[in-house]
Amino acid sequence: MCSHYEAPAHDRLAATFHVSCEARGDTQLWPGYKGPFLRRADDLSELAPGDPGLQLEFGSFGLIPSWSKDTKIARRTYNARSETVAEKPSFRNAWRRAQHCIIPAAAIYEPDWRSGRAIPTRIVRVDGELMGIAGLWETWQEPGTGQTLFSYTMLTVNADDHDFMRNYHKPADEKRMVVILPKGLYQDWLDAPAHASADFMRRYPADRLAVA
Repeated sequence: MCSHYEAPAHDRLAATFHVSCEARGDTQLWPGYKGPFLRRADDLSELAPGDPGLQLEFGSFGLIPSWSKDTKIARRTYNARSETVAEKPSFRNAWRRAQHCIIPAAAIYEPDWRSGRAIPTRIVRVDGELMGIAGLWETWQEPGTGQTLFSYTMLTVNADDHDFMRNYHKPADEKRMVVILPKGLYQDWLDAPAHASADFMRRYPADRLAVA
């Protein structure tokens, strides 16, 4: 599971995903912090040639379902298990509506317990490119003001026998990892209907990840 990650600098985010982006917020993010994510634009009818049709949003790291009374739930909903996401009350509406998003990350952090104590470890792609993590997004209306707040969660899969990610988290705990999408699947993930969502829940190759 990933509770701490590093969002990319605004200029790198803009260049990678071809979106307009101003400097905003923190880059070191934990549950409840606001970070960037990309979803399919609402209006695709007037796209210029070469425009990927992405909408950049900033929202809470930790999905806040529409029925939540406040935002505190984000402290528990920053990751969604792919095996149970379709049934969990916090996530099932976003999953069934295929509210897919891409969460850009320069790095993720996981605890390495091999020494007997937790050592925060910065993990990146070997090729130096940004990670595009598969996620779900949601909107929530603040009681009283009616203000809309975006939020998002990272999807995860089992990593017990993954050559790289099995080294992280407590020895007795199940090993998990976020779903890092190959760049060639970004558009497919954003466009995928709900019945095809599970097809993208794959483990990123171990030899393409490194400690930095």
